[in-house]
Amino acid sequence: MKKILFQKAFVLILIALNMACGINLKEKEILDNEIENIKSTFAPDERTALFNIGVLEGTSSLTLAGESNLPKAVDSLRAVLKVNGIQFKDEIRALPSFELESKTYAVINVSTANLRSNPKHASELATQATLGTVVNVLKKEGGWYLIQTPDAYLAWVDAGGIQLMDENSLSQWFASNKIIYTRTYGHAYYSVDATYRVSDLVAGSLLELLSEEGNFYKVQFPDGRIGLVPKDEAQEYTTWLSNLSVEPDALVETSKTLMGVPYLWGGTSTKGVDCSGFTKTVFFLNGMVIPRDASQQVHAGKFIDSVANFNTLAKGDLLFFGRKATDSTTEKVVHVGMWIGDNQFIHSSQMVRISSVDKNEPNYDEYNVGRYLRTKRVFKENDPLLKDLKNLKIFKE
Repeated sequence: MKKILFQKAFVLILIALNMACGINLKEKEILDNEIENIKSTFAPDERTALFNIGVLEGTSSLTLAGESNLPKAVDSLRAVLKVNGIQFKDEIRALPSFELESKTYAVINVSTANLRSNPKHASELATQATLGTVVNVLKKEGGWYLIQTPDAYLAWVDAGGIQLMDENSLSQWFASNKIIYTRTYGHAYYSVDATYRVSDLVAGSLLELLSEEGNFYKVQFPDGRIGLVPKDEAQEYTTWLSNLSVEPDALVETSKTLMGVPYLWGGTSTKGVDCSGFTKTVFFLNGMVIPRDASQQVHAGKFIDSVANFNTLAKGDLLFFGRKATDSTTEKVVHVGMWIGDNQFIHSSQMVRISSVDKNEPNYDEYNVGRYLRTKRVFKENDPLLKDLKNLKIFKE
């Protein structure tokens, strides 16, 4: 009996304290629900959309705090609360941050920038971005910047990996002639004797073209460094883009140039790739920007198969693997590879390798065949998740 009386008294005290502080518990419940509704509508994937907003605890009135780079989502939340007659203090921080002033863009300044889940080198490698890629800059924390890549991925990069730009400098970057590095790996040099190196380069690296010096392109890095790149290892970007093959065989050819490249969680460059980083790199080198992760790539393109009828597949199709849905668990996509014909697919597993779906072949991949989910066709498909480089202004719309 004493325990029941104590519990009732405790509840009454809490209600009294909330009333004294001016916080309406019903309004807070509505507010929490509306925040979740807006987030599920505008930012269902935290990897590509930022909507970190909530009710600030320990205040005498309802206070909305947090940050977002989605102004439409924030405006929608404010409008809904207004309709419900909910009074609140607005401490939402809009991104890009005003602290960046006008430098809300950047260009990747190293061959391969390692992008982290949190602003520290010990944090998980979320993804990578290659030299010359234009990114949006959202905020700064210490020596790190939160950026968004052309495939909308959000991650942190250290200051050494980017060259900050305002709209004017970015326009100049867009207007400049460029080369694209086409070998798997190489270098830019200080002089034509190729003795001293300015930087390493990976396939897909973009550099401003200044002039030609014999068998070399004279180039400029985003931060102003000057270097020389062998002509037989690169092409003028516009020429490369116009000459891209639109045939699936080109995807297969490109994929095989990466054979043996080591597996790297978060890798999307020819230095190291994870499974989806591999397919992303292959498609990029053939003029397409596709989503970053396997669980995102599976939503793009056209459905082809889900019953392991591999005879229906064409070169360049993407095969997805993982955990099938059950009555108690949802499907989980964890791996992706690309079909290359002859009952084989190429994928990054320990290293980039070719596996077979034919149990009679020595490279039969029993494990992945056993967890096969479906195949999607993305090459040349019309899908908002798929971007054609020919329609992009050097990685930026």
